[in-house]
Amino acid sequence: MTSAVIPARGLADRLTTLFWRHPKLLLLLLIIPPLVWLGVIYLGSLAALLLQSFFSIDDFSGLLVPTFTLKTYAELLSPANFAVIARTVLMATAVTIASTVLAFPIAYFAARYARGRWKAAFYLGIMLPLWSSYLVKVYAWKLILAKEGIVTWAATATHTDWLLNAALSLPYVGGNSLSTSFLGTFVVFCYVWLPYMILPMQASLERVPTSMLEASADLGATARQTFWTVTLPLALPGVIAGSIFTFSLTLGDYIIPQIIGTSAAFIGMSVYQLQGTAGNIPLAAAFAVVPILIMLAYLTLAKRAGAFDAL
Repeated sequence: MTSAVIPARGLADRLTTLFWRHPKLLLLLLIIPPLVWLGVIYLGSLAALLLQSFFSIDDFSGLLVPTFTLKTYAELLSPANFAVIARTVLMATAVTIASTVLAFPIAYFAARYARGRWKAAFYLGIMLPLWSSYLVKVYAWKLILAKEGIVTWAATATHTDWLLNAALSLPYVGGNSLSTSFLGTFVVFCYVWLPYMILPMQASLERVPTSMLEASADLGATARQTFWTVTLPLALPGVIAGSIFTFSLTLGDYIIPQIIGTSAAFIGMSVYQLQGTAGNIPLAAAFAVVPILIMLAYLTLAKRAGAFDAL
């Protein structure tokens, strides 16, 4: 009687046995590549950015002076640079507030009334703009908002051009046309970032128990009272979660203000121009640190409000 011959174990078999006996080793090998990427590429670049923000540019030679100084951060407080920061923060705040107002009815309808095919159509309608090129959308809006664009044509056809002209005549936000005004920049920002506000808000509204709304009605509360005392407080984490996206993305964007709006700079534009055209890397790095600090403070407040539960 011949005995069974067990084939020699290959490398794959030995590795399989090793990983089965030591699952933590497999987990470690799986997370090392992303950790290296995060630590070296992402955090390393941020560290280099922070380090260069403490350097300065020699006023005479224009060369980088790699010595520790707060001179560059002091330049951020100059009237011109501080105006850039204030303009960007105000635009990000306005876009976030407008996106919240526009997104809430859409998200509420999708969370409470859309079912089956209607819900699928909702997700398709919200996600479809995200599938197209960012630059294509921005340039399309430039044509739409131009003086010869469809907005001006529609206003003239409906005899509401006086309303458009009144908006364009407003100080600080108006201009020759919507495509060359802060108002146009604001409109495009709202359009581009609106889906990032709708989706977390809709997810948060779906978590509001129907029983609590029914209990509020049973206790004699009106629809308005139920909204302000039950629905909105419970949906607030989703609102804050969406505002994280709209606020941060507006803070750092430099493409939309270059294509649509006036020539006034935003933080993203300043970073792009200073490190490219002007060659002032320390000041560009200092400008880039500003939205990081703003978002760190914003995320801290959002975490305390429970916004991350709605992400």
